[in-house]
Parts: sequence; structure tokens; C-alpha cells
Amino acid sequence: MPDWLITPYDPCELGAIVALVNSAYRGGSAKIGWAHESDYIDGQRTSVEDLAAELAAEPAPSLLVLRGDAGGEILACVMIERIVEAGGRVVGYIGMLTVKPDLQAGGVGRALLAASEDYARGFGADLARMTVVSIRDTLVAWYERRGYQLTGERRPFPYDDERFGVPRVQGLEFVVLEKGLGPDFRGAPER
Repeated sequence: MPDWLITPYDPCELGAIVALVNSAYRGGSAKIGWAHESDYIDGQRTSVEDLAAELAAEPAPSLLVLRGDAGGEILACVMIERIVEAGGRVVGYIGMLTVKPDLQAGGVGRALLAASEDYARGFGADLARMTVVSIRDTLVAWYERRGYQLTGERRPFPYDDERFGVPRVQGLEFVVLEKGLGPDFRGAPER
């Protein structure tokens, strides 16, 4: 595996992070990779203002970036939020996992997902959770190969909030996936 450098983001990099996220999820450049939403959601995935507000929320989520080397171009990013549920269970919510489209299917996402799970373990999480747009079967299958399981829970897609994009199809919703983060839950073997 290459020697990628994974670090917390620098606030001066928000513009580059937003450009990466939007290029990987939406628009023509996203179609270079396999993990895009551009066939069924138009518009931007996020903006500098929205991402800055999300990172300023309390409790603040963490945003990690992956580079090929120190000071190099941001190749991928992921947001991790510490959630304490009723009863005290700590969950790591993993979102906005993004890989530069021309690097998808090269191990970058797998490495960053593993790093985000380790990060969540570091703040005491014993469970990772995420949501994925329901019709993204290939992406759901990718997460399942990494040990995630569908919970059966579904959440509505915010059709009336263009901050999340402009849907091109009806029937979008989010499915919830979870993975235990204890020592017995390292995911399925690599394929």
C-alpha cells in the first residue's frame, strides 16, 4: 500500500475539499469514477459555507484528508462525528467519504475508511454508522464487503433542501449501515 498521509484538515483547505467532494459526487467529472451520484442527483454536494457551518457545530465533527505526501494535493476526505446515544453508547458516524474520481478503485477509499474507523475507536466508539442513498447498490455492496450491514432503517431524502442537491428521480431515501468496531469486527476479507 502506498505511504498515504492522513491528517486532520486545515481550515484554509475548505475550498479545495469542497471542490474535491463536488467533483466526486456530481457532474461530468464524477463519472470518471464509479462512486458518483450524478445520474440521479444534480447540483452541488456541499459548499464552503455549508461545510464550514457543519464543522463549527457542537459537537464538531472531525474532517480527515488523505494526501500522497506532506503538503501534497488532497486526494480524499472523510467526516467522522462522535455521537453519544441514550444509554451512553458511543457511535462513530462516517460521512462524506470522498475519493478523487480518477483514483477510485485503487485502494484509497478502503485506506481512508479503515483510518476513519480507527479514528472512531480512538474516541471510544464501538460501532460505525453511515447512510447511503438507497439506489447506490454498488456502493452499498462495497461497504458490505468491508463488514458493514444494512440495519433495515431508512431515512427520508431531503427533497425540499437544495443544499443536498437537486434530485433527478423520485423515490430517493437513505439506508443505514452499521459495523461493529470491536476487535472481532475488522470487516470481510479483501476481494
